[in-house]
Amino acid sequence: MTKPFSLLWAAAVLACSILSLDATAGVPYAPVAFQNASVHDPSVIRTGGTYYVFGSHLASAKSTDLMNWTQVTSSVSATNKLFLNGSGNVFTELAETFNWAQTNTLWAPDVIRLADGRYYMYYNACKGDSPRSALGVAVADKIEGPYVNKGIILKSGMWGQASYDGTVYDALKHPNTVDPNVFFDNGGRLWMVYGSYSGGIFIMQMNPADGMPLPGQGYGKRLMGGNHSRIEGAYVMYSPATQYYYLFSSFGGLDAAGGYNMRVARSTNPDGPYVDAQGLNMANVKADPAKPLFDDASISPYGVKIMGNFLFERRIGDAGTGVGTGYVSAGHNSAYYDAATRKHFLVFHSRFPERGEQHEIRVHQMFMNADGWPVLAPYRNTNETLAPIPRGFVFGDYMFVNHGKDISASIKKSKLVTLNANGTISGAASGTWTLQGGNQAEINLAGSPPFKGVFLNQWDETSKSYTVAFSATSRDGVSIMGSRLPARSDMQVVQAVYGELSLGNTNAVTGDIALPTSAARDSVISWASSNPSVLSSTGQVSSPASDVNVTLTATITKGHARVVKTFAVTVRKLRGMLAHYTFDGNLGDSTGTFGAGTVVASKIDVAGGSLIYEAGMKGSAAVFNGATGVRLPDGLISNNAYTVAMWLKPAQLAAFSTTFFGARNAESWISFLPKGHDFAGGASMLWSGTAWYDAGLGMNIPVGQWSHVAFTVKNGAVSVYVNGTKRFSGANFPNVFTTNTGVFALGVNWWDTPYKGSMDDLRIYGTALSDSEVASIAR
Repeated sequence: MTKPFSLLWAAAVLACSILSLDATAGVPYAPVAFQNASVHDPSVIRTGGTYYVFGSHLASAKSTDLMNWTQVTSSVSATNKLFLNGSGNVFTELAETFNWAQTNTLWAPDVIRLADGRYYMYYNACKGDSPRSALGVAVADKIEGPYVNKGIILKSGMWGQASYDGTVYDALKHPNTVDPNVFFDNGGRLWMVYGSYSGGIFIMQMNPADGMPLPGQGYGKRLMGGNHSRIEGAYVMYSPATQYYYLFSSFGGLDAAGGYNMRVARSTNPDGPYVDAQGLNMANVKADPAKPLFDDASISPYGVKIMGNFLFERRIGDAGTGVGTGYVSAGHNSAYYDAATRKHFLVFHSRFPERGEQHEIRVHQMFMNADGWPVLAPYRNTNETLAPIPRGFVFGDYMFVNHGKDISASIKKSKLVTLNANGTISGAASGTWTLQGGNQAEINLAGSPPFKGVFLNQWDETSKSYTVAFSATSRDGVSIMGSRLPARSDMQVVQAVYGELSLGNTNAVTGDIALPTSAARDSVISWASSNPSVLSSTGQVSSPASDVNVTLTATITKGHARVVKTFAVTVRKLRGMLAHYTFDGNLGDSTGTFGAGTVVASKIDVAGGSLIYEAGMKGSAAVFNGATGVRLPDGLISNNAYTVAMWLKPAQLAAFSTTFFGARNAESWISFLPKGHDFAGGASMLWSGTAWYDAGLGMNIPVGQWSHVAFTVKNGAVSVYVNGTKRFSGANFPNVFTTNTGVFALGVNWWDTPYKGSMDDLRIYGTALSDSEVASIAR
């Protein structure tokens, strides 16, 4: 019996080793498939082999594998199926809640199945600018509803009135009754933990027969927070592996600039006290009332921070495409323990680097370290199993992130470290590492207590390959993560950088060029210019009297490896026209500087579409059918001084439909709208997403009639013209086009309904034209 077991065990180890070897060599695999959905504050429940998440604004999604999600509902509406019951809907069913909270939306709910087999949804609503909230419960026979209201169980924000503990409501010490999580403890008792900001996180015992609070508890017991400390999204998971209850919460603000981060504390009792890895009682966590509102500095030392803003940064020459893999303001998590597989999962929402406020569901596995603290797998879940990793496959270069304990909007970008064969760590961090028991990691860094965690194989979405990763936590409550890079020689590194290094479109440069000085594996790029007086070796442009051709030479080095790459650059005189699209039967640039535009479908990056031409103001005009756009060449504008002018004849006015769109990335862009949003009264406007700049014109360009539209920008000064007349002028317009790789399109962007109408004589200048110059081209 012993020998066959040993052979099977050896075969398993060998299979894992082969996987690890392939991963470290960067061998490509068939891509792992994910399907994403958007649910903010996702609370997970499993029923009948399907995982469901329910979140704010009555959004929900489901999955059978925690990888591929199907959106079920997306917003609070009269047609949302979760509360749609005959003529009844969420607004009629929860009318008392909406009335009390003075809102028309819902915040983060939780759904649990009780002994009667029915599903209990703990819903809540909040006014938003105050803790005037209501929390109640609704019941359904099926998890997808319809849910029938049982009533409100808690309220908050009753200024000047008695609260549930008999004292006058005080938002510094009483809870905001939102963000519930209802759970059974290991003995079968039912509990609800809840709260956000205000007086903190509270817990109360519930009746498992009807899901209502047991009497006489008031608001329950405070666990942590208070004085409006930015703590919310509490969730409790019991782990049979450690016999601890883990209290997860999110510190900071939830938006992309809020520094949201996930933390955890633990207790042997469901109602605490909960302590962090330093042994600090979380009941002591609260903001300092003597300091300004939302005092993060007082709370940041507490809790084990398992993840904050970070980016495994893909640098020039690294495998894959894009900026890399990382998260912004990831948080408001739930957690799930699978008794059959003994796996722990963390389910949360996240925003992403360079994607603004767009958010999606993410699921990562958690593993308990040697001290009984959860460490979060660096990459999203593919239902991987923790397995032995041969020590030899751990050696190598890693992208390394230290999450720290701060609450900050800054993104911690990975640094390069090397785990050496002799057990030392070098590079951006120094110390030692050990592999214990096949996959247990202990990492010692200078100035820090030991980090304990795991090594594991994971799928890296950026490189599209498996890789060795590690995740570990110290007794200071700090977490670190690493992702192994494919083994490469110095020459292979510089050759990869050579192959990818690009300056974008350099045919008509009018502004400074961003010249990268470092790349993959900390390789160095140095630059030289054939004409430094016009274009310096740092990319600074001095406008010439006439067009000048310059050669930029990049020398790429790492160690003793060295390669050289040259770029031909044309620096244009500042007041010259950069591009002119006449639409005379084609999408060519009549200046010959840039390439022709490309017809696309309803989004910038969707192929298809159909464009025709008609008689225009100057020759022919392009006709956009409401389902088509034009992708223009990248890099049309590359500085903070420019003019865009065009003739427009809308066939209809649709809010947010763009005519001219330019973007550095998905969160930094400009757009001219014939019909703007409600805050501009629906007027035509120039809009920027970088700082939500609204340049409303106080009028709409007319439907079925040609109008000349132009806008000029010069170092933040912006003017918008209609038919040669200035309709708007302002300051502090965002500097969007800081590179020569910007994306430009006509009639479409990444999000909104395409423009329907005609367009003619699009001109782009490398300077801000004067009032008289704009008037002259509007004739």
